[in-house]
Amino acid sequence: MLISLMIKNFTLIDSEEIEFRNGLNILSGETGAGKSIILGALSIALGGKTAKDMIRDSGSDAYVEAIFSVEDEKKVNMLRDMGIEPCDGEVILSRRISDTRAQGKINGESVPSTKLKSVGELLIDIYGQNEHQSLLKKSKHLEIVDDYAGEELLGIRADTKVAYTDYSKKLKELENARINSKDRDKDLLFLKHEAEEIENAALKQGEDDSLEEEYRRIKNSEKIVEALDNAYNMTGDSGSSYSEGDNASGLIGKALIEIRRVSSYDDKLEELSKMLSDADAIVNDFNRTLQDYLTDSEFDSEHFHEVEDRLDIINDLKNKYGNSIDIILETLKEKSEKIKKLEDYDNYLDELEKEVKKLEARYVSLAKKLTSLRRKAADGLIKEVSDSLRELNFSNVEFEFPISETSEYTANGRDEGEFMISLNLGEQLKPLRSVASGGELSRISLAIKTAATERDGIETLIFDEIDAGISGRTAQKVSEKLNKVAASSQVICITHLPQIASMADNHFVVEKKVKNGETVSSIKRLSREDRIDELSRMLGGVSISEKTRENAEELLDSAEALKKGIRSGITFN
Repeated sequence: MLISLMIKNFTLIDSEEIEFRNGLNILSGETGAGKSIILGALSIALGGKTAKDMIRDSGSDAYVEAIFSVEDEKKVNMLRDMGIEPCDGEVILSRRISDTRAQGKINGESVPSTKLKSVGELLIDIYGQNEHQSLLKKSKHLEIVDDYAGEELLGIRADTKVAYTDYSKKLKELENARINSKDRDKDLLFLKHEAEEIENAALKQGEDDSLEEEYRRIKNSEKIVEALDNAYNMTGDSGSSYSEGDNASGLIGKALIEIRRVSSYDDKLEELSKMLSDADAIVNDFNRTLQDYLTDSEFDSEHFHEVEDRLDIINDLKNKYGNSIDIILETLKEKSEKIKKLEDYDNYLDELEKEVKKLEARYVSLAKKLTSLRRKAADGLIKEVSDSLRELNFSNVEFEFPISETSEYTANGRDEGEFMISLNLGEQLKPLRSVASGGELSRISLAIKTAATERDGIETLIFDEIDAGISGRTAQKVSEKLNKVAASSQVICITHLPQIASMADNHFVVEKKVKNGETVSSIKRLSREDRIDELSRMLGGVSISEKTRENAEELLDSAEALKKGIRSGITFN
């Protein structure tokens, strides 16, 4: 729903903020007052084309901002798929226009105009303009029929999409499998060579890590032995190049003799003697362990080459099939499965063909059910829309939705169709998108909207020029249908007719005044008394008599009663 529209420094508007509400929002005012400017500003916020002559005061930028509330979970998810996260349930679309550029933003983040348009199409439909009109898109027509049909058809449509995906996937597998015997033999030979290469390596998980560690140790064994030999000479008590008593063991021994010689004079020295004795024992243990390591660390060139060769084999396999042993073994499994298929290729191909035919038959069966439900729904929708159009002063209208079969299978079944219409007796049916009149198109759209039982998710509908060329009973019927739509969607309508304006839930008037020597358009929400004044103007023109005001008040009271009837299910003749 459109919560508010802010407009600054835009053509005839200085600064205005319009707060819209649920139900039917009516904009009225004299011709040229600026009603179209408001829709133009909204169009700019939705990514429409800009021009520097839109800027009222060239010394400042023009700015428009539209705030939408989004509560429908499906719509929220669609926005998230577009990378937009509603903030506190709201989405803010804005556009700043300068002499050189137009900068668009969504929730404060700069975006191109194409993204503003995409988001705008999710949130709002404008009828009577050439932009944001989903009903002018042929692809949308089948969706309208499906929504009209309801849950049964939508369930079959979802099943059809799954069946199409399954069939397409299996068909692609079959097409890829249909290779000639020469290529098959060549592929089989190559696969066996690769599988044999991996199998012959007899890989074990984790062995590459242990081999790398062993390789580093052996390769650096000379450095290790040299360092350990020096360490032993510094700490050992025999075989040392150090003179006796110069290594750690000898020095600790001398220190221990000295402390023991005087320990009888002070009991506390006995503790120091014990600590040094423990240190002597640790050093001796260290020397024995070090000597054992040195004894076992003799360089074995044959073993070193064995480790090196094994690592070369593993690294070569990694370069070919994956950067770890786990991946290489998984690759072996995949190649073994392919080998099995190619060795039993004829049976594999036969089974694949059977699966494809089975999946195709399921898809075709569901698509036929979908077509049947669509034809039935289209008949009902066409009848309702045709009846509505006749009520809306299209006395000789013909409205059809011919369904034809697509040349190829699609995820949406095998149907395609487009709304076709003839507005005059003897005139050939034409696509709805070729209807030229904005007023006629708006009323046709209104008829389709009121006939559809399931909306397309658009929460805000704007009708412009909907009253072009109508009056009297037709205007009354238009107002009733607008209210029917407004019971479930927010409707914003620009009108010149008092019959339509009187049905408003929220009534705004657009006025043009001279301010500080300049012409300025402004908009305000009307109270009941203000509405009587505005309806009197719409009824009586320049000269407003007391009788005109009485007629306006009576019209307003009648409209309130009629609205209650429409929204409570009462039919008025």
